[in-house]
Amino acid sequence: MNKRALELTVENMMSKPKGILAMDESSPTCGKRFAAINVEDSENNRRRYRELIVTSPDLSNYVSGAILYDETFHQKMSNGEFFRDYLNSIGILPGIKVDTGAKDFSNHPNEKITEGLDGLRERLKNYALLGAKFCKWRAVITINEGIPSEACILSNAHALARYASLCQENNLVPIVEPEVLINGEHSIEVCDTVTRATLKCLFEQLDLFNIYYEGIILKPSMVISGDNNKKRADVNTVAEMTINCLKEMCPQTLGGIAFLSGGQTDEESTSHLNKMNKDNSDLPWRVTFSYARAIQQSALNIWVGKDSNIKEAQLMLSGRAKLCSAASVGEL
Repeated sequence: MNKRALELTVENMMSKPKGILAMDESSPTCGKRFAAINVEDSENNRRRYRELIVTSPDLSNYVSGAILYDETFHQKMSNGEFFRDYLNSIGILPGIKVDTGAKDFSNHPNEKITEGLDGLRERLKNYALLGAKFCKWRAVITINEGIPSEACILSNAHALARYASLCQENNLVPIVEPEVLINGEHSIEVCDTVTRATLKCLFEQLDLFNIYYEGIILKPSMVISGDNNKKRADVNTVAEMTINCLKEMCPQTLGGIAFLSGGQTDEESTSHLNKMNKDNSDLPWRVTFSYARAIQQSALNIWVGKDSNIKEAQLMLSGRAKLCSAASVGEL
């Protein structure tokens, strides 16, 4: 492990006023989003859409790193240049999603375990040789009656720690993503309890694996009411409870924190992040964004597969990225 190399990557990823663009949707997920706008799910259309994203004007002013899916990492743009090389050339670090998805957790109905550890060391070596600077692994924690179970939290935390250890061995910064899903009727207080239990277990596992905290980035969900809760907490409450949770549960030496948007509306994702940064200038780590839908979805809805809509879609995407950037420094 080259600690200084990891620190430098983290510093670049956490540089103000930027955040991380998540464009690592798997082909099946991309297919679902294309189906919603009546666009054929083909490798060429996925390339066209991803090229629209990365060539949006001024993107590198707001984005420090981009998480790619394996297909995109090995894919060439229309000019013959690899996406990963193009991103590097405009000052955006290329990263790679390395888990293989959340699968049903045996003997635990309605819970998921993320897979992808088999063969990971060799895959990481190859990604590093091809220019990746960081990786991402997502765990999924569901809130419902009687869940999450301790077994689900522990198993996912253990997998995240093993992944992080292998990343640092290859001088790749691990983005560690324990997502507590927004889906449900639960209160913000229940979300807070589950998030705290998840983070406690996660950092216990990371400690066991001797993870170098200055060389990782946490990608958590916010402490927020379930999306079907009839009395959802307001912006001030979400910001305050999220920051309190992180201050009490996260090591001060952590490289940085980059939130997922996790089903929030575009407005919610920026308002919550802005409030956190506006009210907390003395945090031990930077708090920014690692959004996918909250940056891309509006642009996707404009594009609908038509070249004639590319410029308008790109302006929308750049505008969303600019708003997220402003929110990451409390200047929205």
